[in-house]
Amino acid sequence: MKVLVTGHLGYIGSVLAPMLLERGHEVTGLDSDIFRACTFVGALANTPTIEKDIRDIEPEDVAGFDAVIHLAGLSNDPLGDYRPHLTEEINCNASVRLARIAKAAGVQRFLYASSCSNYGAAADCFLAEDASFNPVTPYGVSKANVEHAVSPMADETFSPTFLRASTAYGLSPRIRFDLVVNNLTAWAYTTGLVYLKSDGSPWRPIVHVEDIALAYITVLEADRELVHDEAFNVGLTTENYQIREIAALVQAIVPGSRVEFAPDAGPDKRCYRVDCSYIGRRLHGFKPQWTARRGIEQLYNTFQAASLTLEDFEGERFKRIAHVQKLIRDGELDGDLRRRPMLAMAV
Repeated sequence: MKVLVTGHLGYIGSVLAPMLLERGHEVTGLDSDIFRACTFVGALANTPTIEKDIRDIEPEDVAGFDAVIHLAGLSNDPLGDYRPHLTEEINCNASVRLARIAKAAGVQRFLYASSCSNYGAAADCFLAEDASFNPVTPYGVSKANVEHAVSPMADETFSPTFLRASTAYGLSPRIRFDLVVNNLTAWAYTTGLVYLKSDGSPWRPIVHVEDIALAYITVLEADRELVHDEAFNVGLTTENYQIREIAALVQAIVPGSRVEFAPDAGPDKRCYRVDCSYIGRRLHGFKPQWTARRGIEQLYNTFQAASLTLEDFEGERFKRIAHVQKLIRDGELDGDLRRRPMLAMAV
């Protein structure tokens, strides 16, 4: 298929794009690439790229594609909380506009990167796809609102699918260190402390970034009637953990590490357990390969090989919010997180 991947240079996109190419798909990326200085290990896929902000997409950008995989957006709660009106503008309004443009242009498939953060604060039970949304952050609200707006667009010519990923982890060329498994493993390797900033009680479903990419490929290649206007929790039901359980796994794998709580550690209002059985029943090609233990081992071995330091992952290069703030200070981004035209041309 001819596929446009927005956000192909991000954490998930830089893993998904080469996997799509390996499957024989024709891939074009669209990304403003504000994290171009943040490659950790490995190389990015060599794909045609439209360097553009998703807020500026025009019909000619999507014309001729069989499918759009829409990953682009502000990717975490600190960025979402930084300027909430931009989270609504970029994650919600621009996403809905993209879906409308794609439909008008004759794009048949629209795969949207939703999130299990839609469920937000929930009771201590497993949530299937028919559970009520209760997002507690601007990021979660934006994801839920896009689902509500795009689902009614589904018809015989336009088929959206909503992939509600569990909390991602694992190695990527554009790694994110704010994600809980990646973060705890990085702290343990660089300092010897599995450093918890909450009390460790909240539940969180987790899924390896390669398994998220596999879910997109499985949905893309599935028969239309299996995925039309469907939502899927992405992950394994067995991979729901309390944060303190993840910390214990990290301690067991990283030699000489120990768990320590931040002085102000308290309960996290984001707490949910997710039932991921539906995607496996519906799409037999989706068979996740990773567990938390294997993922932590992968991260630990890579951090060793790369000689990761605390300053690396907590500093301005790899910490998303700190990097964005640096780009604003340096004049490379304006206050609306757009690249300044003259500097963008000079890069």
